[in-house]
Amino acid sequence: MANGRTRDLEGMLVALVGGSGFFGTHLAQELLSRGARLRVCSRHPERAFRLRPLGTLGQIQFVATDVMKPHTVAAALTGVDAVVNLVGAFAGDLDSLQGQGVGRVAEAAKAAGAQAFVHVSALGADAGSDVPYARTKAEGEKAALAAFPTATIVRPSILFGEDDNFLNMFGALVAKLPVLPVFGPAAKLQPVFVDDAAEAIGNALADPRAHGGKTYELAGPEVITMGELNRRIAKAADRTPVLVELPDAVSGAFAALTGWLPGAPMSTDQWKLLKAGNVASGTLPGIEALGVTPRPLGLFLARWMTRFRKFGRFGARAKSA
Repeated sequence: MANGRTRDLEGMLVALVGGSGFFGTHLAQELLSRGARLRVCSRHPERAFRLRPLGTLGQIQFVATDVMKPHTVAAALTGVDAVVNLVGAFAGDLDSLQGQGVGRVAEAAKAAGAQAFVHVSALGADAGSDVPYARTKAEGEKAALAAFPTATIVRPSILFGEDDNFLNMFGALVAKLPVLPVFGPAAKLQPVFVDDAAEAIGNALADPRAHGGKTYELAGPEVITMGELNRRIAKAADRTPVLVELPDAVSGAFAALTGWLPGAPMSTDQWKLLKAGNVASGTLPGIEALGVTPRPLGLFLARWMTRFRKFGRFGARAKSA
């Protein structure tokens, strides 16, 4: 034990492909606390340099890697014990990036002799979807299992955390705008705390025999609507904007007319994904099957939204979130 954590990954060399982003940096902290050695593989590994103080001398490596260039992946995975693929995007060549690209990473992991492979997909992955993001996520799962049959697939819901781009975006909006439109107010979400999702992946890596070849849905303990989420964020920030819940027809038309513009709040594909919702299907094992009891958003929201109150931490404190 170290700092109350089990050192069940002691000495294991784990490659985090696409590990410089929000989820990757939280996952890195989880794995480091359990004794793993890390190789952060990314097109921009310098974005993860802030992790350096969290490891001991030589515990973290950083390697420039591009999944569109297979030779860089093969070199980055040399000698690893396990691989976690976190590469994903909402735009660009998604077929090559999170469809075929996943297969290339899995093949390289297998060739390198890795004993465990975890692929981070997403809730809503659907091979029959007309949204490229959802379709290629499903294709990536298939490619991963074809190349690495004992891979573990995890499908996280929307990830939230103190430093995310999800809650903080809404917090900033309620702090700035007196009137705020709410797209898809009835759309259902089941957000999961990023550190809970990271712990689940750590558990999968610690016991690949038990979890290999399986697919898990990582979702939080409560289902909330977009309308409710906006109201809770506003209350936690002690703000009182007028929340205008837009009918689906208006939301869809807005996305279609403006989604192609740079910096647009929502594209047509994003609207389709939102309207479909982001909740666990219940047909696959959940995060509890990976040994994690997920924590609710309300446990953190009031504290995290302090920065968006009129006078920050010196402002009025919301009684509950």
